[in-house]
This record gives sequence, structure tokens and C-alpha cells, in this order.
Amino acid sequence: MDNKILLESGTNELQILEFTLGDNCYGINVAKIREITKYVPVTPVPNAHPSIEGVFMPRDRMITAIDLRNCLGRGQSEPKGLFIITNFNKLDIAFHVDNVLGIDRVSWTEIIKPEVTISSAEEGVAIGIVKKDDKLIIILDFEKIVTDINPETGLKVSDISELGTRERNMIPILIAEDSPLLNKLIVDCLKKAGYENLTHTENGKQAYDFINHCKAHGTLQDNVRVIISDIEMPEMDGHRLTKLVKSDPATAGIPLILFSSLVNEEMKRKGEALGADAQLSKPEIGNLVKIIDQLVEERHLNN
Repeated sequence: MDNKILLESGTNELQILEFTLGDNCYGINVAKIREITKYVPVTPVPNAHPSIEGVFMPRDRMITAIDLRNCLGRGQSEPKGLFIITNFNKLDIAFHVDNVLGIDRVSWTEIIKPEVTISSAEEGVAIGIVKKDDKLIIILDFEKIVTDINPETGLKVSDISELGTRERNMIPILIAEDSPLLNKLIVDCLKKAGYENLTHTENGKQAYDFINHCKAHGTLQDNVRVIISDIEMPEMDGHRLTKLVKSDPATAGIPLILFSSLVNEEMKRKGEALGADAQLSKPEIGNLVKIIDQLVEERHLNN
């Protein structure tokens, strides 16, 4: 797949690859995709999760194949169709699907929360839904799908324990993360690391609204000294939030860290162009704490 058609950074838009499983339409952020290939036989892995079909090795790299149909409680896929090969959270994973329909360009503002019309299995792993013509495209949370299969691929919470006993720190940190589970894990990890003055929001828009509220009331210094943001979020994504924060003289000096499964070389270039102070892949919660420590020390944010 040619993934070189890049969107301008910070526009709050994304490209979604639309694919099918049976009669249902689903979507994945193009930024996660490395390539699309025809199905090939895989080598089964003993005692693996039921949704793992096996592994295969194109071009000297090992890739795990996941049966997406099985993940969604729709039985098992037949040995045909396509593999969508992805890279996120520093993992190479192929998702087995029936067919690919094309790429849609949408705004995060068009993505609505999952409705009761979708199945309970889909609701648990859906970021949101896009309406296109007369059909619904369910955008799946591929990070959650992988973490449900193998929890060790999620946040490395054990890294926090290795930091040992730390002093309490009341520097105000604003967090923008749409996943309730990850939001809670990040907050819990930061509190264990000594950072206790935390405000958590569900997306970039909520975070930006909070920033503007603080600006209007002259309380920005009291409430926002560091910003931690995911990239993929409904209503307003992390790149748009970064652009707005860094283009405003009142907030440009606030350190902003992008903490996302999408942080790869290409996305790092986008984040740097927008002014992000640091960018980390989501498993690296220990490194996130170290980056905050450095920013606090370098910029004397406690004063």
C-alpha cells in the first residue's frame, strides 16, 4: 500500500482505510498501516490466543496474524482475503479481513461515539462511527484489541515500580486521552511516580476548552504546566491540540508531550513540525515519567 499521501499536520483530519468482514464495514487509521497483502498461509503458534492465527515472515521480519472476525465474535475467517499489516506500539501485526474498499478522508469532528446499534463485542473495541452515504463505518480500537489478546503489549506499568520511592510533586499536569482505561492507567502511574495534581480530559477539545477557561480566569499557571496528549482522539486530535497550543503566545511555552501508539519516525516529524516538546510510544510509561522529570528540572516548573 502506498501510504505517502500525507495530510497537512494539525488540521484535525485523518485518513481511514475502509474494509469489510462479511456485510459489515470497519475502518482503521491509515497512519497505522504499513501495507496490504493477499492472505498467505501462516504457521500456527502452540497455546496461542484463539484470535491469533499464527505467524509469518515476509522480508525477514516476523509478523503475528490476528483473525479480526474472531476478535469480534463472528466466528473464524476462511483461508482467503487480505492481511492489513500494521505498526503501532512498536509492534508489527497483520489483521485478517475479507476485503478493502478504499480510503476516506474525514475530520475527527465527524466521528461519533458508538451507538447501541452495534454489537456488544464491537462496542468494546470501537473508537467511534463514521456515517458515509447510507452505511456506518465502525472505526476499531486496534490497540485495545491487541492488548486484550496480550496484556503485556499495553502500558508497561511495572516500569513505574522500578523508579522506587519518589517525592510528591504538585506541578499541574493536563492529560488528554480518549480511552477510559488508558486515562486511568496514566493517572495511576503518574500518581505512583509522585505527580498528584492531575486533570484528565477525554479528547483534545476538552483539553483545549479547559486551557481556554484557565486563560480567561487568569489561572493557567495554577492548572496547566505540562500537557500530555494522545494523538488519535474524537472531536480534536493531539496534533490539532499541539498546533493550537504552540501557536498561541500565552500557551506556547507549556511543555507538550505526545504519548501515542502512533509515534513512529513519520509521525515524529509531524509532531516536531507542530512544536511538540517530546514524543513517546504508549508502552513507555516509565520514559514518560523521566521526560516529565527532565522538563520540571530544566524549566523549573515548580517555581
